[in-house]
Amino acid sequence: MAVLERVGDRLTDVHIGHVSDIDGGTGLTVLLFPKGATCGVDVRGSASGVLGIDTAGMLHVVPYVHALVFTGGSAFGLEAVFGVMRWLEENGIGFDVGVTKVPIVCGAVIFDLTVGSSRVRPNSEWGYRACEGAVPLCNGLMQGNVGAGTGASVGKALGMGHAMKGGLGLACVELPNDICVLALAVANSWGDVVNWRTGEIVAGAYDSLRRNFIVSTEVVKVRGGVGFPGSALQSTTLAAVITNARLEKWQATKLAQASQDGIALAVRPAHTMFDGDVTFAFSVGDIPANMNSLCVAAVEAVAQAILNAVMHAKGFYGLPAASEIHR
Repeated sequence: MAVLERVGDRLTDVHIGHVSDIDGGTGLTVLLFPKGATCGVDVRGSASGVLGIDTAGMLHVVPYVHALVFTGGSAFGLEAVFGVMRWLEENGIGFDVGVTKVPIVCGAVIFDLTVGSSRVRPNSEWGYRACEGAVPLCNGLMQGNVGAGTGASVGKALGMGHAMKGGLGLACVELPNDICVLALAVANSWGDVVNWRTGEIVAGAYDSLRRNFIVSTEVVKVRGGVGFPGSALQSTTLAAVITNARLEKWQATKLAQASQDGIALAVRPAHTMFDGDVTFAFSVGDIPANMNSLCVAAVEAVAQAILNAVMHAKGFYGLPAASEIHR
């Protein structure tokens, strides 16, 4: 894995901004691509909430995306996309249609309404504020309880009473020729987050009295036809992969598809009927690269970003954190 501060210098055309409402238990994260980025997307979960992802389709006429919004607040939080669009238009960024420039923005949500206050949700003003406060990616490497990860939780197989704190994480893999593959992930999964190298559960359904984990995959097997708690439909893992390698739309789509394997490595089980797992891939560079190498790097970067998200998270809202129980 690469040192984030060093690799961020290779993604100088990318900015990141957050709004975090600690009391409300929600927030949002914006990635800005002022010069545009080739984008691909893959929706693998069955409970997703997205906006504007059609422009990332291989047959869509618009060549670039100018921003990505990851937000809490469930579908309500998608309002933040329009604040980002307003900021981009005011700054002359978008697809030129003659009379103005139309910003192309993709958005995806996590469900965090049961954490903090269900009445506090990201809105268009939050989206605008996140853009105003955005900094170059190499200067915006906060992880854990920040932005879209503020109200994230993981391990909800037995309901929120046994869940743990999720969060936002970053990781990067370096390849030859100064190519980097950086991943940003929001860990809000129904399943457990595991260290795939050791098989150890890092954060998940947790029994605080017995101080042990209740393996979510085993819960699925046992409760298959019995039903699950109401919190089942409250989960999602979101990931964005950014590279300075040159990609066409179909290649970016392939990279987004491969990135889902990173979720499957780090989340058990992944891509359930209860999760809205969505991955994005962005190209902001012009360096030729081997697609197989990029895909392998993306899998590792996404998996590590998810692991980093829960390891950097702090316990809050009654949710214990991995850093507290792995001392």
